[in-house]
Amino acid sequence: MSDALSGALRMIAKRVSALALLMLTTSFIVFSAMYLAPGSPESFLARGNSVTADTLQAIRDQYRLDDPFFERYLSWLGGLVTGDFGQSLQFRQPVDDLIASRITTTGTLVAYASVLILASGIVIGVIAAVKRGKVDSAAIIGTTVAMGTPSFVVAIGLTSLFAVTLGWFPAFGAGEGFFNRIWHLTLPAVALALSSAALVARATRSSMLAEMGKEYVETARVRGIPEGRIIWRHAFRNAMVPVVTLAGLVVSGLLVTTTLVETAFGLNGMGSLLVQSVNAKDFPVTQAIVLIIVGVFALCNLLVDLLYPLVDPRVRGKVGA
Repeated sequence: MSDALSGALRMIAKRVSALALLMLTTSFIVFSAMYLAPGSPESFLARGNSVTADTLQAIRDQYRLDDPFFERYLSWLGGLVTGDFGQSLQFRQPVDDLIASRITTTGTLVAYASVLILASGIVIGVIAAVKRGKVDSAAIIGTTVAMGTPSFVVAIGLTSLFAVTLGWFPAFGAGEGFFNRIWHLTLPAVALALSSAALVARATRSSMLAEMGKEYVETARVRGIPEGRIIWRHAFRNAMVPVVTLAGLVVSGLLVTTTLVETAFGLNGMGSLLVQSVNAKDFPVTQAIVLIIVGVFALCNLLVDLLYPLVDPRVRGKVGA
């Protein structure tokens, strides 16, 4: 086995171990939160309603509240490993069924917004760095405005212009089928992506300007290498290292931002389900969604770490060392 491959496998093993430890710690904190809430766990699970002694005992039996704490935690954790997230207090359905019915909408929305963020952010950033002057100034002004505009304000503006006034896109619903779903999710995806795309554009511009001012770029120009080749084959690739880090953080944070956008556009996704569950004190659903968000966030950062050696040959050399 080569040194590079062996180093890469060791790095992956370390990252996966760290991911597993993070999920285990998060699961303990999320489970403990029910016991840190004001009042007893059974009154919290009853969501503040006045219930009979028999109902309280039924809740204690259902959630095994008479068992030792760590025994309950291990039982709950075992259920998570097998895909059993428990029963929703609000909907009286298995939590995994509820999430499964919502995850397609949220997954499509996040994937759509991620494509918009990466494609528009990187292209605008590169153009602003290469085309100095009016184009660069316009990009700076535009990204500054976009970064300072909250998602729900963008959602209201897009709905008013493109759904109500022009009628080009629907204002509510997730649609059925691939193309119809993409059409319905266009406005929510733009609202979700706008500020993050501006952030990626600014980071790409700064990184490209730094690379374009380095000595190896001037040397390449003196040697007569075409400007397009210098930009895309040399400066662009080196400039992507910090952009990849930022993009990973931005994309992994989209699951949290979807709560506002899904509510604004009336989408039945995981974000709106999280809001409903928090408002209704539906703790099993809240626990499951929080764990999924943390897991996706950690997984995205793991993928970013794995992408480094592909983007930057210097990192690949360190991994193989």
